[in-house]
Amino acid sequence: MATLVILIVVALFLTAILTGGYNERYLERVRQNWLWEWITTVDHKKIGILYLMAGGFFFTVGGLEALLIRIQLMFPNGKFIIGDTFNQLLSMHGTTMIFLVSLPLLFGLMNVIVPLQIGARDVAFPFINSLGFWLYFVGGLTLNLSWIFGGAPDAGWTSYATLALNEFSPGPGVNYYVLGLQIAGFGTLMSGINFLVTIINMRAPGMSYLRMPLFTWTSFVTSALILFAFPPLTAGMFMMMFDRLFETSFFATSGGGNSVIWQHIFWIFGHPEVYILVLPAFGVFSDVISTFSRKRLFGYHSMVFAVVLIGFLGFMVWVHHMFTVGLGAIANTIFAIATMAIAVPTGIKVFNWLFTMWGGRIRFTTAMLFAAGFIVVFVMGGVTGVMLSVVPADLQFHDSYFVVAHFHYVLIGGTILGFFAGLYYWWPKIFGSLLDEKWGRWHFWIFYLGMHLTFFPQHFLGLFGMPRRVFTYEAGYNLEMNNLLSSLGAFLMTAGMLIFLFNVVRTLTKGKKAPGDPWDGRSLEWSIPSPPPVYNFLQTPKVRGLDPWWLEKREGNDQMPVAEPLGPIHMPSPNHLPFLMSLSFFVSGIGFVFHSLAVGFMGLVGVVITLYMRSFEEDHGYHLIPEELEKEAKS
Repeated sequence: MATLVILIVVALFLTAILTGGYNERYLERVRQNWLWEWITTVDHKKIGILYLMAGGFFFTVGGLEALLIRIQLMFPNGKFIIGDTFNQLLSMHGTTMIFLVSLPLLFGLMNVIVPLQIGARDVAFPFINSLGFWLYFVGGLTLNLSWIFGGAPDAGWTSYATLALNEFSPGPGVNYYVLGLQIAGFGTLMSGINFLVTIINMRAPGMSYLRMPLFTWTSFVTSALILFAFPPLTAGMFMMMFDRLFETSFFATSGGGNSVIWQHIFWIFGHPEVYILVLPAFGVFSDVISTFSRKRLFGYHSMVFAVVLIGFLGFMVWVHHMFTVGLGAIANTIFAIATMAIAVPTGIKVFNWLFTMWGGRIRFTTAMLFAAGFIVVFVMGGVTGVMLSVVPADLQFHDSYFVVAHFHYVLIGGTILGFFAGLYYWWPKIFGSLLDEKWGRWHFWIFYLGMHLTFFPQHFLGLFGMPRRVFTYEAGYNLEMNNLLSSLGAFLMTAGMLIFLFNVVRTLTKGKKAPGDPWDGRSLEWSIPSPPPVYNFLQTPKVRGLDPWWLEKREGNDQMPVAEPLGPIHMPSPNHLPFLMSLSFFVSGIGFVFHSLAVGFMGLVGVVITLYMRSFEEDHGYHLIPEELEKEAKS
């Protein structure tokens, strides 16, 4: 096995040498091979599409896992999927949806839209942007290969110690979890840093912080949260990896470790992660509601303040996940108050969205339907969240289906509905065509009703005493009807998703071509063609106020004023090293999963080789000629 990996690493090294050299011949070769073009791309728009495709793939996997769970729980004493297989299914569903679906789908929108909204031609670090995607993808692939080779993780998506250690979870399952998420987490951290630098340094002239669209603001705060939330998780994963692979005792109580420390480390990451997933969706809803109400966003400055405050308070509430571990009344009280306090800035945003719609000329497009539907769902999830912040109540609700209902209302109501609102809104900008509105409405209503039918009865399952993570239940405890309704709702959500997939395929094959500004938009992305050219803006725009494109249209201008003369545009060259580096991480991860240190370290050698090559490569990019650009723009 070690010999095979050595050969793979050598092959990667030779491939890198043979395909290197950033000259015109290399660029032409890349353009002629569509697959190699997508593998080597550093264009933020194409990387955004890659995130959408990969997130969609993992969404399908996680959705099928959820459907199988609900089939098992449809009737009492079910025998469809039981025991350890159910534990694996449950663990993989939660892990996939949290780490591989929710944030990557929003990252896809952020990659395409944020540079366009701030008037930039690219992101700050195109190479790191590409590397972030490929690390996320191979990390997710590593995790999901567990179904094929050796058994999936079975300790829950939170992977609590000591349940996740070798004594209670033997085999490679949790190794896949630890190593796959570490690799994917490196990519997420890189992407967060990239967005922070991009938004700080690459805004167009006149685009001050208080003129940025709300989606850019929420992406900015989300990136800051990523910067501070992911390192604790990475540190915890390293410690668990050492406990499992090298028999240390960070969390193993038999060796003097402390299993509660894992809970602290996980939730110091885990609760900011909720806002990492929800804040970009808040930005989507702000832009969508403002556009389709044909009004400036009500209370823009208070919305910005609320976003920043949510980001700050998000790090001060993690212990509400641990009220039952015995930290004491003082600790519980402090974190209960902080948890209640975070509802205040969230409430500010809800009222601002409602006041934006009040008196507006609302157009109920599919995107607006998802935005309006979100307000109802998220408020319901928020109310149950405040209930869980009350310590005596949480002692009863903890580890019951009431908690499952709560966080699905928050995450589906926030993240998934937000993603769909953003996708229907920006689809014409990303792909140059319009999703069919009739099928979009069918998608919304079936998915939305299915979501309520699935998760609303679960509140009562929790109140009736059904614990989460169980694969069966007895008849006669008032659990049968609510479980049946919940499972039927899951089928309804699946039907809604099938309609969405039909709409996507239909649009990609024979969709109506979209103009540059199909929605009468307000921000800079609507001032350029759909889809945008590779350089985004022929000339850097000059921003003169909030909602800059709306402002120019009101004054009778059909294009943005520019801040520079027409000149050569520098573009970064495509690069294969992010893909090769991620492949090396993949080989290393698989080696450590099966306790093969030789394979694991040889994969890391491949990483070092690609890092060395990146350090010494001479990539000056290429320039687009103004005369050609003018001719292309006129055509």
